[in-house]
Amino acid sequence: MELSAIPVHFNNQTNGSVMCSRDNVLKTTVFPVLYSLLFLVGLSLNSLAVWVFFSIPSRSHFIIYLKNIVVADVLMTFTFPFKILSDSNMASIGIRVFVCRVSSVIFYLTMYISILFFGLISIDRCKKTLWPFVGTSPKKLAHRKLLSFTIWATLLALALPNMILTSKTPASKDFKCSELKTLLGLTWHEVVNHICQVIFWGNLLVVIVCYTLITKELYRSFTRTRAQSRPVQGYTGGNSASQRKKKVRVNVFLVLAVFFICFVPFHFARVPYTMTQTKEHLFDCRHELIFYQVKESTLWLSSLNSLLDPLIYFFLCKSFRDSLFNILRLSPGRCRALQDSTDTITPGSPEGGPI
Repeated sequence: MELSAIPVHFNNQTNGSVMCSRDNVLKTTVFPVLYSLLFLVGLSLNSLAVWVFFSIPSRSHFIIYLKNIVVADVLMTFTFPFKILSDSNMASIGIRVFVCRVSSVIFYLTMYISILFFGLISIDRCKKTLWPFVGTSPKKLAHRKLLSFTIWATLLALALPNMILTSKTPASKDFKCSELKTLLGLTWHEVVNHICQVIFWGNLLVVIVCYTLITKELYRSFTRTRAQSRPVQGYTGGNSASQRKKKVRVNVFLVLAVFFICFVPFHFARVPYTMTQTKEHLFDCRHELIFYQVKESTLWLSSLNSLLDPLIYFFLCKSFRDSLFNILRLSPGRCRALQDSTDTITPGSPEGGPI
């Protein structure tokens, strides 16, 4: 959903003489290596996640949202080889056209699907923290499944025209993705870009509000626990309770950390980069290259989401851990050690235990 989402070699003249090429070691070597690592590790972790989640029933809103993120991560991971070939200039014209028409669209489709479900997870964690004993009914689960389907269908409906309207034949071997779009395709693409900006900034606001409320509730809970433990003379469990609270904070804020690491930098870098595309006369070649490299670097951080999400599954979802231990057939002693390192009183389960 980026005008030049998976860029290819192009030349642009600045001041009528200087050739402005993006083909440097960062684009043709560094990023392909980084994406290759992401692909190999991400494919392994997400394949394992799919295998594990296949055996877990959708008994909570949280698990439903995580399953959708798993699917989005797998689809995103499959786009990496095409970007690797395109950036390294090893792709044929046909593959580069496929990158512009299909692969890059799927990449951005899955990114914004993940962003939306991160927002829903933040709301769910906030509700479970503030009202931990509210249960989940089959009717509510059905509504969440319908909501998930609606999100996928809506974003797919927005993405499909970007594929269909990228229908022009390349005029030469050195082309940009925008050159393959029809006039209607360029207009539609601009509309979708604005919608994606609304999706991100709206979800960023949701995440900030939810985790502000979570922080306040955890602080109040910590204060109450500390006040209750003070009058007891000779009580040795205070340090243990404090350590458990620290684990709670680390676990609950893992979603927040992944969101800010992966998605926030790209959307801040995207603003000046888009200006270099739409207002080229304001920037010289050097600044265009700087903004392009910053955009590509933060785009890699967005791709890193497909690698970091399994950490959320493991540390925040007890059902995922239990199924993983069973599948891997870990010894009881090792399972207990891993459970002790992750199982804390996490806000979000009716029992007050791990999710």
